[in-house]
Amino acid sequence: MGIRVRQPGLLTTVQDTGRFGEYAIGMPPSGAMDVFSYQVGNYLVGNEDGAAGLEMTYLGPELEFTEDAVIAITGAEMPPKINGEVAPAWEVIAVESGDVLSFDYLGSGARSYLAVAGGIDVPIFMHSRSTYTLIGLGGLEGRALQEADELEVGEGGDRSDRVGKAVDEDHVPAYSKETELRVIIGLASYRLTEESMEEFLSTTWTVTPDADRVGYRYKGGELKFVEREQPAGAGADPANVVDFGYPIGSIQVPGGVEPIVLMNDAVTGGGYATIGTVISADRDRLAQTKTNDKTRFRSVDLDEALKAREERRQQMVQIQQALS
Repeated sequence: MGIRVRQPGLLTTVQDTGRFGEYAIGMPPSGAMDVFSYQVGNYLVGNEDGAAGLEMTYLGPELEFTEDAVIAITGAEMPPKINGEVAPAWEVIAVESGDVLSFDYLGSGARSYLAVAGGIDVPIFMHSRSTYTLIGLGGLEGRALQEADELEVGEGGDRSDRVGKAVDEDHVPAYSKETELRVIIGLASYRLTEESMEEFLSTTWTVTPDADRVGYRYKGGELKFVEREQPAGAGADPANVVDFGYPIGSIQVPGGVEPIVLMNDAVTGGGYATIGTVISADRDRLAQTKTNDKTRFRSVDLDEALKAREERRQQMVQIQQALS
């Protein structure tokens, strides 16, 4: 088979780049929350773009390899161990049949990624192997891994020549308990009072226990909406609108308290006003925050957002070329 699950960890799922292009039918993309760590793992082991790996949240699994494999662990500081011995992260490792991969306690960050040469081979659903657990689709039977699960690994060829390749330290992210996220303000930011928008951007928000693949909820302030006569179909709550599409990273504030940033498994639209959207280049860092971490939001314009995206693209190219 490839990998046998001895212990599943807290939430371990099969993920790839996601199933984009299905918003029109209400299907979110799912996919790796921290695209940077996921993709660099594939670069390390020499996989093609989009190969599926494992996303491991907060508490890592214990996995037994049932055949020789070439692997890499990236993402959060969740020190990997092979047969109880500490192994390097952000580096290519060879494992033999019978070897057991486990993880030490989480230090910083929230999610680690396991890339295996050849990728995790589960059925493709709507052009993706990603798991969407809310409705049980994709991945392994549409769910998180469970004890005794068996995972197949795709044909990866001989990747033994890649063992020892590592990401330059300059490209390995450090995860802090305080994170700044850049935001483009809109679409319905006009619904907040001017004072509340200033408060939103000046408040140091705390990540609540409601922080998962659907969304991140924050506490730390209370925002007020401009009073108006609600349009037909919007409901009585001043935070409501008639209907909006929700891009990944969009921010809503139901009732004016506890802003929510919608993530990869969130609904694709609804009736809450969205006051801004976290830029794509910062969503990886958002995905590596966890309960009780601190977050500040900083307003940027489209030019800065596009510049940040291009800088991230160039960084990924540099890493891929260095590992080729």
